Amino acid sequence: MRTSSTRATGRKLISVAAVSAALLAAATTSVAVAQEPVAPGVTLDAAAQAVAAPAERLIVGYKAGASEATSNQAADADATAKGKEAGEDLDFQRRLGTGAALVDLGEELSKADVADVIAQYKADPQVAYVVPDRLKKPMADPNDTEYAKQWDLFEAAAGMRVPGAWTTATGTGVTVAVIDTGYVTHSDVAANIVAGYDFIADTAVSVDGDGRDSNPADPGDWYATDECGADTGSSSSSWHGTHVAGTIAAVANNSKGVAGIAYNAKISPVRALGKCGGYDSDIIDAITWASGGTVSGVPANANVAKVINMSLGGGGACSAATQSAITGAFNRGTTVVVAAGNENANASTSNPANCNNVITVAATGRTGARASYSNFGSVVDISAPGGEMSTGTANGILSTLNSGTKTPSTESYAYYQGTSMATPHIAGLVALMKSANSSLTPAQIETAIKNNARALPGSCSGGCGAGLADATKTVQAVSGTGGGTTGTVFSSSTAVSVPDNGAAVESSIAVTGRTGNAPSALQVGVDITHTYRGDLVITLVAPDGTTYPLKASSTSDSADNVNTTYTVDASSETANGTWKLRVQDVAASDTGKINSWKLTF
Repeated sequence: MRTSSTRATGRKLISVAAVSAALLAAATTSVAVAQEPVAPGVTLDAAAQAVAAPAERLIVGYKAGASEATSNQAADADATAKGKEAGEDLDFQRRLGTGAALVDLGEELSKADVADVIAQYKADPQVAYVVPDRLKKPMADPNDTEYAKQWDLFEAAAGMRVPGAWTTATGTGVTVAVIDTGYVTHSDVAANIVAGYDFIADTAVSVDGDGRDSNPADPGDWYATDECGADTGSSSSSWHGTHVAGTIAAVANNSKGVAGIAYNAKISPVRALGKCGGYDSDIIDAITWASGGTVSGVPANANVAKVINMSLGGGGACSAATQSAITGAFNRGTTVVVAAGNENANASTSNPANCNNVITVAATGRTGARASYSNFGSVVDISAPGGEMSTGTANGILSTLNSGTKTPSTESYAYYQGTSMATPHIAGLVALMKSANSSLTPAQIETAIKNNARALPGSCSGGCGAGLADATKTVQAVSGTGGGTTGTVFSSSTAVSVPDNGAAVESSIAVTGRTGNAPSALQVGVDITHTYRGDLVITLVAPDGTTYPLKASSTSDSADNVNTTYTVDASSETANGTWKLRVQDVAASDTGKINSWKLTF
């Protein structure tokens, strides 16, 4: 993985981890520039992340109530004070859309210096988190090279069965934000482009001669030999964001080029990746703004997106700073779709793939098997075509591009492969779903995609989520046109008596035949008769024993029947296994029974 880099300004990204020759030798095949690998299941705290990542800036989240959480002057004073304690010159830069502070560490800090600064912040009880401002880069593995060639949309074996969905929805009324390298003009996408924004603050990364502004045009992200770090080689401009945009919403039925999955949706290009990648701080503000949040110094977004595509990533745990932005978008009703990563490794080591409240996408090839490069594991939610060009160029994903090797030239089309290419397939599907049913929440969208997936036509080792996404079945399900599954139901109709003011009783349901984890919007339907339901405490118990409170006791709730549906975020639980409904009467003089209950996955 890339662990060091030299900025065009001559200022260094400080790597505070020792890098082995073997690690550097593998850098050109890596997609992460900011963090060394983390073993599956391991969570890094802020100090450990600093040791594993280049750090020249920190993202500091303050607790609610702290003056630094709202006052820039206070945050600046705090940075100055902590810098003095650590013997460094710290500088508050700006407030992120999530409310966190971006703090510059100064130049040429040693790893001990960085550790000292982080220790100062961690020791402050008013600080909720402190994480390095890590660098991300596009997750694509491009290869230079019309509808008949888009096997990924229509082929029976391993395509995503998109054409059948078009009789129901085509994306009309939905805006998709593509947080990426920006957009280079292409006539096959132009009619569906709406205003976006350039969030790259650092001119060495933006390479367009300025910082943040309303122009998200992609000037090219080429780099010279080792410009992005030792042994990183060189690269022509990728036009990555334009390729992603074409997969989602290239214009259809215009007698040219390719058809987008949601070809009547709109694309808002949100530029956060430039030369050598993009910083978390810029990506965080891009997520916030794209989903309708407020970012200081940036005009309000007139094209709020209900879908965000992030075909990007880096190594390490999901930071509290990034998770805060994603959770904000999720709560505003925006579905965030992210790439699993291209290291043929467990996606738990790649962020934002391992963040909560995202749909993490693995890639499949033309045979329907997991692509050789695709990450895998329990954090993967779904798989989609990403291409496998080792079996032939035409087995990649064809989309819109530009022929310029450095700066923009003539428009073109090209085959790319990667989880970067799989991710816009799902973002396009989400746009179709929202077009068919605008009331869908992000949790409902994820559940429907999983419930209507089909088994991978090919093999997958390590975990590929619920299977291969099926656009036709999913869109039919959410639109009510039939053919899809709005939820697989497991139920128990065995009556269980609930004793008066006694021990808790349980009713069990054995769930089988599911793939991966339970949904983030697991529906728990209960039918309980009781002479004073306020006495009842109702809990869902997962197969591993984890409990999810559904109802607390109440002294004012006298109705005699509990017949309702609760929603539980059970996405961290394995779906298969024995689930239990636990009911207890905690006050005297009343009795009842569990009539039935059900789980809808």
